[in-house]
Amino acid sequence: QVRLGESGGGLVQPGGSLRLSCAASGNIFSTSVMRWYRQAPGKLRQWVALISSGGDTNYADSVRGRFTISRDNAKNTVYLQMNSLKPEDTAVYYCNMLNVMSYWGQGTQVTVSS
Repeated sequence: QVRLGESGGGLVQPGGSLRLSCAASGNIFSTSVMRWYRQAPGKLRQWVALISSGGDTNYADSVRGRFTISRDNAKNTVYLQMNSLKPEDTAVYYCNMLNVMSYWGQGTQVTVSS
């Protein structure tokens, strides 16, 4: 049974930073692609970033250069470092584990506002 738990969300001013974490249970983390998505009110869930099992990364154009995804296989944890935050980054952020199956966390709220 795989469970994902996000943490690190909160309220931050424009231009500020947050680091999200997603801890996974089970023993398939190191062989899984890990992804971050976000969903703003009234909008569809949007892919943000991914990191492969080998550490290759990719980003949505809207966050490239501001967000950094990383992983620690020893801790079964994926991170999303978010810098230069903008009000349009406000959303619930979800982590996703893709292996034979796809697993989702419960999400963590990020609010960027002055």
